[in-house]
Amino acid sequence: MAQDWISQFPGLARLGPDLRATLLTQSLILTVPAGTVVFGPGKPPEHLLLLLDGRVRVQQTSEEGREIVLYRVAAGESCVMTTACLLAHEDYSAEGIAETDVRAAAIPRALFDDLASRSVEFRTFIFTAYARRMSDLFMVIEEIAFQRLDIRLAQKLIELARDTGQIRATHQQLAAELGTAREVISRQLGEFQRRGWIGQARGVVDLLDAAAIGRLAAQDGGGSRP
Repeated sequence: MAQDWISQFPGLARLGPDLRATLLTQSLILTVPAGTVVFGPGKPPEHLLLLLDGRVRVQQTSEEGREIVLYRVAAGESCVMTTACLLAHEDYSAEGIAETDVRAAAIPRALFDDLASRSVEFRTFIFTAYARRMSDLFMVIEEIAFQRLDIRLAQKLIELARDTGQIRATHQQLAAELGTAREVISRQLGEFQRRGWIGQARGVVDLLDAAAIGRLAAQDGGGSRP
């Protein structure tokens, strides 16, 4: 079982036999149920988590209470928020929430520091993951700053419908996904409903004209819209 979890991370599979044995014997396998707050603001990281099964949503909340989803961690990935905090010896500034039941390998802080200091392969593993996620975050910033909200909302509805024609999410949850206010999402969904594109019930959005929403989602999102 221990050997199997290392095989999910090709970068770690390149570690030498001694370091791999150390990683296997000193790491823990953790399981948490869906809905668990895995980490939160102001808390120091104790482990680097490598997801084996499940999905964790990493989000940040402003002083005004507005939430924005930064990224998700899936099986075969590490949490770069945790990596950054471990490297800088700082507390978390965001929270991670298990969206599904999660199973993860947890590398203790002391072992993380030791491997990062003496293993080129381990450093390459963590910094490669870090660089990829930073690129994703820059894309999130670019979308929020420059892409029209109606197009972004249409894209999110298509993504979340997953061929079922229905999205189970509140206006607040959609606002968090898109980094805006709930009132803005409610207003835009109201416009989609007025056009006959969607139907709404509490916590549910039905795509009535997926083709029209798809055409909007495919538009060039540059520029702004009142």
